[in-house]
Amino acid sequence: MLQSLKQFKRQIKRQLTGDLIAKSPQFKTLFPKSARLEQVATGFQFLEGPVWNATEQALYFVDIPASKILKLKNGEVSVVRHPSGKANGLTYDRQGRLTMCEEGARQITRIELDGFITVLADRFQGKPLNSPNDLVVKSDGAIYFTDPPYGIKAEQQEQPIQGVYRLSPEGELTVVATDFETPNGLAFSPDERLLYIDDSSRRHIRVFEVQPDGSLGNDRLFCSMDVPKAGLPDGLKVDAEGRIYSTAPGGIWVLDPQGEHLGTIVIPDAPSNCAWGDADHQTLYITAQHSVYKIRVNVPGLSVH
Repeated sequence: MLQSLKQFKRQIKRQLTGDLIAKSPQFKTLFPKSARLEQVATGFQFLEGPVWNATEQALYFVDIPASKILKLKNGEVSVVRHPSGKANGLTYDRQGRLTMCEEGARQITRIELDGFITVLADRFQGKPLNSPNDLVVKSDGAIYFTDPPYGIKAEQQEQPIQGVYRLSPEGELTVVATDFETPNGLAFSPDERLLYIDDSSRRHIRVFEVQPDGSLGNDRLFCSMDVPKAGLPDGLKVDAEGRIYSTAPGGIWVLDPQGEHLGTIVIPDAPSNCAWGDADHQTLYITAQHSVYKIRVNVPGLSVH
């Protein structure tokens, strides 16, 4: 009976704090021995879009159903923008301007340094975008974003594809991938020669070679996540050595640059996305349905600006 009680307590502790499950010896070297998953904010409807603001030393993220952009700083959460057009993916451009996918308003917008909001893209070939989901800014200023139909009803969809788009620094919008079912999170390799993109419905990650003109080519399946566990490839990020951290069945999967699954960060809530934060970029912040979590890592992540 006493042994059963101890096992039960251990199970409860795992549910509350998460766990690190290694599939490769390399996995445990990626975390300090003292690393623990910590819940840092809770009580939300559905969180997404985490991004670190280096100037403020704060985490920005969104609550999509509440149509709020939120900020976590020194343990306190405040509202940055409400309503937000049901903002989803957030990032910063090279000038430090918050750039976002507004899945409810079906557009890509940017908050200028004076607070003015600029609409960067809302239509392709004369028709409204589906429901922009996540985005990343390349070092040349080009914005790549995914456009699944999550935020709209079927009868509202006018685009014939669930596309991936590139918005050039000059403002020209082109489609760079068309054969996705539900494109979602995306991130560049450290040298920006590769672009990793989640396809949530197909439960896999694909990787594309970024061409000199900014288009994408020579894609291949990078990692299949089609396993009998709850969870989907949704948001993903890359560390400074090229490892991919992606939401996945069972938590956050850590993959090496060849696509090998090194291990899983188990999350007590359904994870939606992640971002590198703190001054050294060695804290992985994770948004889940109702909460924000964090865990320390040994290898820093890539800064967004």
